[in-house]
Amino acid sequence: MNLQWILPLAIIAAAYFTGRLFERWIIRRLKQLAEVSASRIDDVLIDSLGNTTTIWFCLFGAYAALLSYPLAPNASSFVTKLLEVAFIASGTVFIARLAVGYVNLYSLRMGQAAHSSTIFNNITRLIVSVTGILIALQTLGISITPILGALGVGGLAVALALQDTLSNLFSGLQIISSGQVKPGDFIRLDSGEEGYVVDVAWRNTTIRELANNMVIVPNAKLASSHIRNFYQPGKDLAVLVQVGVSYASDLNHVERVTIEVASEIMRTVTGGVGDFKPFIRYHTFADFSINFSVIMRGHEFVDQYLIKHEFIKRLHERYAQEGIEIPFPIRTLHIEDTELAETLVSTGRPSGRR
Repeated sequence: MNLQWILPLAIIAAAYFTGRLFERWIIRRLKQLAEVSASRIDDVLIDSLGNTTTIWFCLFGAYAALLSYPLAPNASSFVTKLLEVAFIASGTVFIARLAVGYVNLYSLRMGQAAHSSTIFNNITRLIVSVTGILIALQTLGISITPILGALGVGGLAVALALQDTLSNLFSGLQIISSGQVKPGDFIRLDSGEEGYVVDVAWRNTTIRELANNMVIVPNAKLASSHIRNFYQPGKDLAVLVQVGVSYASDLNHVERVTIEVASEIMRTVTGGVGDFKPFIRYHTFADFSINFSVIMRGHEFVDQYLIKHEFIKRLHERYAQEGIEIPFPIRTLHIEDTELAETLVSTGRPSGRR
């Protein structure tokens, strides 16, 4: 083995192990400090570094090794450019991670879900990556002006060929930028599908139904749909239960008992808004009952199912204790045909006559 290679290899090896030790001790300590700090900016910065510090140490070691080993001018220039491109590539990766991290952090500060939409993350990575590639090409001595011109002409042709795809892309951007639908929201489409918005990607929006099924909706269709967002302007919602009591009931008594049961539900059932005062509203003289709505309140959409479940059970039990009748469906028939009426009464069974 040529002894001239010993020093360059030793420099590179030393740089590698120094980078590993730097990650193991310095970066780990910085992470611990970032976790206890109130700001999230330093967390994003440290997490974005990843293993790029070791790569940077190795590249600096390789550059130092190049200076310690005599190479031909052309070879030295070629290796130097490769190292510069490697620096640019690793820096691009770091900046892309950092930019995506700050996009997610901005989403948190704007009150959105714990993760930003994929569409913004991908666009951020794309912009940073394209910029890094252009800088690398310029470093290698490749003129980027013709490339930019070709991209302009080619971009127009691609835009004409991919109208549907671009429509979904810009619809996704409009959905997220408007803030009316965000990852984590519970929505219902005019076609009937409902569930939690999992992600808004560059082409589709993914919705997870309560049955744990995934609904994939093109962004353009979502943007043109009528959407009910149960998390806007707030998560809490009214929980309505329809009840009917006998015409012989004391309605004041019914109101008092019903509100007592509903108030107990609000205090004791998970998902109920404890400080909300339930109320009822009579609204219909129905065929066999007087109907009314019981209005309660839940913290979010899915809480209404448990609230209704417990309310119906407890109300049925309380009505039985109070002697309040929930009537069976009945109808009173007035028959003008006297002969037919007498036949029905005498036989006790329906007649085939009409």
